[in-house]
Amino acid sequence: MADTLPSEFDVIVIGTGLPESIIAAACSRSGRRVLHVDSMCAVFGGIYCLRHSVQCLVVDKESRKCKAIIDQFGQRIISEHFLVEDSYFPENMCSRVQYRQISRAVLITDRSVLKTDSDQQISILTVPAEEPGTFAVRVIELCSSTMTCMKGTYLVHLTCTSSKTAREDLESVVQKLFVPYTEMEIENEQVEKPRILWALYFNMRDSSDISRSCYNDLPSNVYVCSGPDCGLGNDNAVKQAETLFQEICPNEDFCPPPPNPEDIILDGDSLQPEASESSAIPEANSETFKESTNLGNLEESSE
Repeated sequence: MADTLPSEFDVIVIGTGLPESIIAAACSRSGRRVLHVDSMCAVFGGIYCLRHSVQCLVVDKESRKCKAIIDQFGQRIISEHFLVEDSYFPENMCSRVQYRQISRAVLITDRSVLKTDSDQQISILTVPAEEPGTFAVRVIELCSSTMTCMKGTYLVHLTCTSSKTAREDLESVVQKLFVPYTEMEIENEQVEKPRILWALYFNMRDSSDISRSCYNDLPSNVYVCSGPDCGLGNDNAVKQAETLFQEICPNEDFCPPPPNPEDIILDGDSLQPEASESSAIPEANSETFKESTNLGNLEESSE
């Protein structure tokens, strides 16, 4: 991969979280050359290097700007802008950052918390906080038709802002809604609560709403993307992606609607265009040439 990878891009995105993926697609659609580096999965936009890690960022001492990355093969890849997920930064850069914590639990159960005749594919439940200093718990249940679990089982996510460990924050809610899967309960057919087949509790840090000034010696052309927050939905990720996109691509539309299929002109169309249509085609080609020229100027200025 290192032999065929271009040595220069307009934007390099490290990490495939939701904000990074949205920005990569938006920048790619606006004509930027995007390199998206991650060790796991791929989404739309740019060139992807899967199972491809970044060893370090190259920072110019005089300008304090990031000039390039060095990948796992030792290749130097130059770019003008860099977007990095917070967890990729070294500890010394994040020493002044005060993170909030999120408590989460993932369960697999044998039945739904709703009635058996319910046809709901996704169920959302909010359990209010019981004591001062604790937080409400959001419960999201998915059935097998959502392609997230095996047939006859349900996948349940519990999330809240941390006040203690994940088990301490969430176990009381789990005990109210579910029962452990034991041999005695298998024989008892009167059990009305769903049984827990598998459970995992964990805490994760919430890096949303952290100012870039909290990071030590962060280059001006390195933009920080946060991980998942505690909110329901993707509003925070989309807002963050739009804000960073406007910094990289000022005065450009963020994710504009696609063109009308009837207005798209394909090369090699078998139909002969009319006189009015043929006169419009050179204009479109000239605009395309101007855009590519501007990209060339950007390359020269970045060098």
